[in-house]
Amino acid sequence: MSEQSTLNRDVSDAAEGRRLQAVLLDMDGTLIESEHMWAEAEAELVAELGGVWTGESHERNVGSSAEAVARYVIDLTGAHHLTPREAADMLYARFRAKLADGARLRPGAKELVTMLSEAGVPVSLVTSTERSLVQTAIGGIGLDNFDDSVAGDEVAANKPDPDPYLRAARRLGVDPGRCVAFEDSVVGVSSAADAGCVTVAVPNHVEIPAREGVVFRDSLVGVDLEWLESLVADR
Repeated sequence: MSEQSTLNRDVSDAAEGRRLQAVLLDMDGTLIESEHMWAEAEAELVAELGGVWTGESHERNVGSSAEAVARYVIDLTGAHHLTPREAADMLYARFRAKLADGARLRPGAKELVTMLSEAGVPVSLVTSTERSLVQTAIGGIGLDNFDDSVAGDEVAANKPDPDPYLRAARRLGVDPGRCVAFEDSVVGVSSAADAGCVTVAVPNHVEIPAREGVVFRDSLVGVDLEWLESLVADR
């Protein structure tokens, strides 16, 4: 897949000599409170196609790409006249309408991005959401406050594959093993951890099983530079 850079600045100097080279942040459920909007959009689409979307259905798809959710919806409803892309576009149209008034930020999200920016630590947004929705969805923080971003339609394989996080680190020119990644879903944690990142799980709507090397927090509130640097101290 071609590499289209969205870097806002050259971060190589910022990472040079640091133990903590970058922080990589998931969007939905981690930085913005959007999972309920996805659940509503999914339920509306499934109802239109003659099915029923349950809480369990949503939990099984948290963090997945739109096309992965679309394939699940097609199998659930028997709507095999639709391609995964067509169903994903229908899902995105419903989600986009719900984003019209913006998405509420998760506690501590804006403060974390601001702190990293002021400290000169490179930060990238790594999301399964496709590029067409990223700017609007992250509007409460502002995409220009990130050094780079990787969207779900810009990777060879989406979460839980490690490619999104490997791509984010490569574009920043940093070592994944010296990056801290924040995630709220099982697929996201798998993606970041398998990429070799120090992974911080901040469960939101779904339970995340314990995994060796994964650190758990209740929220982003109170995350500071000293704590982040301690996570990569032995790397």
